[in-house]
Amino acid sequence: MIKIVFFGTPDIGLKSLEYLHKSGNIEVCAVVTQPDKPAGRGHKLQMSPIKKFALEHDIPVFQPKSIRKEPEIQDSLKKFEPDFFVTFAFGQILSQEVLDIPKYETINLHASLLPKYRGANPIQRAIINGDKETGICTMITELGLDCGDICQKLVIPISQTMNCEELWNEIAEKSPKMLEETLIGLKNGTLKPRKQCEDGLCMANKLSKEECLIDWSKTNIEIHNLVRGICRSPGAYFIYNDKIIKVIETQTIDGTAPAGEIASVTKDAIIMGCGEGLLKLIKIKPEGKGEMLARDWYNGVKK
Repeated sequence: MIKIVFFGTPDIGLKSLEYLHKSGNIEVCAVVTQPDKPAGRGHKLQMSPIKKFALEHDIPVFQPKSIRKEPEIQDSLKKFEPDFFVTFAFGQILSQEVLDIPKYETINLHASLLPKYRGANPIQRAIINGDKETGICTMITELGLDCGDICQKLVIPISQTMNCEELWNEIAEKSPKMLEETLIGLKNGTLKPRKQCEDGLCMANKLSKEECLIDWSKTNIEIHNLVRGICRSPGAYFIYNDKIIKVIETQTIDGTAPAGEIASVTKDAIIMGCGEGLLKLIKIKPEGKGEMLARDWYNGVKK
């Protein structure tokens, strides 16, 4: 039996935790997740999906504000004598003291084909940049940013209509088995990690609010990729009457019109001019309101 401590916070790692917990080869000794955070209109403290699962299955939970600075939690994790730490979207940087705790290694699941898109937002960046494929990697965690040896890779195609939520879900579905195979292969010596090459190295830095503002002088394809790359959270947006209008769903079409102006209104969409081509706005979310069809929003504001 391979003993692990699972580090994760958002729901992208939940299926992996569930899978490893049910595995006959893995024992999940403990879970480490981010502290509960205020959420919703009432700003009530909300536990992460990872914590909720752990509590439901009597798995010990640790919630450090910064595990690098909390030696008492480090000491508690040492008592489990884990073979591996497994990290999947945990949200904190680990120190060498933490990495030295497991008997073998700390294994990270990264949502790109490394060395492409090292960093915080690999899923969003792949779609924003119009990539036709991305993937997942299991890797040995080192102190540098996503620079450790690669254990396994899996390619995932990206269609022209796939948004970040759909890609997020596909990665969540395909990660659990790869994690189990990596742990087993490393434990029994049949899997040999390989050094990352530097060819194609690029970073997936955090998105700024300025990047999310739609620049209508760009091509319709560039804007469409931005919309689907950051769908809903944080969301691509434009300003209308001093209100933020998030754009949820778009479609590119041929044609020309002045950039940033409404070219036409159809029964199901608003057609916007771009620097090149036209963009059909299908679904939006006005500030302070729920999601709606762009045409319905337009009918309301034009009165």
